[in-house]
Amino acid sequence: MVCAIPVDPRAPREDSQPVIALARKYRPKNFAQVAVQTHVSNTLKGAIARDRVAHGYLLCGPRGTGKTTLARVLAMALNCENRKLRDDGEPCGTCSACTRIWSGSASLDVIEIDAASNRGVDDARDLRERAMYAPSTSDGYKVYIVDEAHMLTREAWNALLKILEEPPPRVVFVFATTEPQKIAQTAAPVLSRLQRFDLRRINPAEIRDRLASVLDDEGVSYDSDALHMLARAADGGLRDALSLTDQVLAFGDDSRLTSERVRDALGLVPEDELLALLAIIGERRAADVFAAVERLTNLGVDLVLLLTGLADLVRAQLAIVLGGDPGAVSSSVRERLTSMAPQWRAGDLLRVLQLMAEVEARLRRSGQPQLVFETLLVRLALLDRTLALEEVLAGLGDVGLRSVSVPRGAPPVASRAATLERPAPPDASPPHTSPPRSEPRSSVPAAPRAAPASGKWAAQPPPPAPGAQPAVATPPPATSAPAGGPVPDLHRIVDEWDAVMAALKEKGRGMIAAMLARVQPVAVTAGGLLTLECDDPGDYPVVADGLPQVAEALRDVLPAITRLQVKPPADGVPVSRERLTTDGVRQERVASLTKQDPILGAAVQGLDLELME
Repeated sequence: MVCAIPVDPRAPREDSQPVIALARKYRPKNFAQVAVQTHVSNTLKGAIARDRVAHGYLLCGPRGTGKTTLARVLAMALNCENRKLRDDGEPCGTCSACTRIWSGSASLDVIEIDAASNRGVDDARDLRERAMYAPSTSDGYKVYIVDEAHMLTREAWNALLKILEEPPPRVVFVFATTEPQKIAQTAAPVLSRLQRFDLRRINPAEIRDRLASVLDDEGVSYDSDALHMLARAADGGLRDALSLTDQVLAFGDDSRLTSERVRDALGLVPEDELLALLAIIGERRAADVFAAVERLTNLGVDLVLLLTGLADLVRAQLAIVLGGDPGAVSSSVRERLTSMAPQWRAGDLLRVLQLMAEVEARLRRSGQPQLVFETLLVRLALLDRTLALEEVLAGLGDVGLRSVSVPRGAPPVASRAATLERPAPPDASPPHTSPPRSEPRSSVPAAPRAAPASGKWAAQPPPPAPGAQPAVATPPPATSAPAGGPVPDLHRIVDEWDAVMAALKEKGRGMIAAMLARVQPVAVTAGGLLTLECDDPGDYPVVADGLPQVAEALRDVLPAITRLQVKPPADGVPVSRERLTTDGVRQERVASLTKQDPILGAAVQGLDLELME
């Protein structure tokens, strides 16, 4: 009689093999297989081949870049049973010693320690005592691999300090860490006793090539876009890339690695959604921000990952606008960004990236991330666009007569935007600023502008209220004789101011001449623009109305002055000050010079010196 025994379908079959993670299955077995870190692997391999192995190494670098792998390969090469048969410093990878060390099995001569859980001084003392024992083989080495070495305490480092300086023969310490700066802060003397190697972050192209090789060995077909997404998500770590690939392969039933499977398994934001957000910003559709963010939030999208992906897209767009290579982006995204490039300027994209970088930290710790993200997108959509200097200059040529005012206290701005009807002489002197006065005042010349086509002296329409933009007048080209000589400086204009008032009186403009007694020249530019300032805001309307007559009289006295503008006091409050005279200006200049040079001041007082122009 035969009895059938039911079999549990969940029980593993006897002939089934345990599944090994890709990160462990494809861990390099020699120095040549370690990706990217050739500057480290070649040095270690050469040290073994030439028998110049150091007693201590410090391997630094981001996670998943090969620190522990290099430490194990070094231990394999030092304890390989076929070491004498090889002169290249590589382990054979097939002997029993190499197999045990590579798989992480128990070995008498290779000890791996996790410093995160064995970080105290007692653990360090135990390590120091065990290091005194000789290796199990006559030609082998004892290798101590200490991972996360930055977690060791200061006392633990002090306990290891002496043995790191004078270790027993054939003992090698290998410390691996992602934060070497903490070791420098905690135990700086240790760094001088170790050979330090900094491992590089693995670039996306290297990760894609490695993933393609692994998937080919596994018999899994794949899409290039899927490998690109995995490489970008790995963030420079090959171990992370292999772990993510394992995760994606476990998601779904088919044997093909597609971008949709990667996106669904890792929770990534679709590229179409990122392109749609970028289009909203570029087309300044701020009203569409809320609906788009709400829809993505309802789908469970992580807003931090969304911002990171959008920033990567903006960076790629900036590279395309500048004519460079956008880097690791799919072909479809590259085409879309190329078509969107005409609506962006490089300056705008730089401002967008800067704002995203500023908001990212706040978004991570905010209690209302959706509100922060929506506010950022609205701000970017309403961001003022930058203008090229050529466009500004072209626009100024079409505006006509208009003055430019700068707020009180702002630094003077020299504008080179306008075309002059009568260009300044080639030997024109640089612009002069107002001499020191008892109550300093901001004097900002207006931007030069083209003269009206009628060829008449022109002034602004009815005078504005105090504090508004200054009135401007522009002379026609001289018909009798051209203006000769350089533009006079401000001191000469002050000296000739009485002559200007006399010329006005001769022309029957006595009231305007009387008003000019309370108007001060405050600035002159190399282009011949003279700026006047009223002491009292009540004088401004009269002087503004008579500005063409003042300019005509000024042309007779000082023909090098080509434009004239007048403005009221900046704060609209009458200013009580003395009339500027030649003697007063000289006295102020002498006082300024003597204040800068005490020896000169003593000479002026002792010898009764006088300042000569």
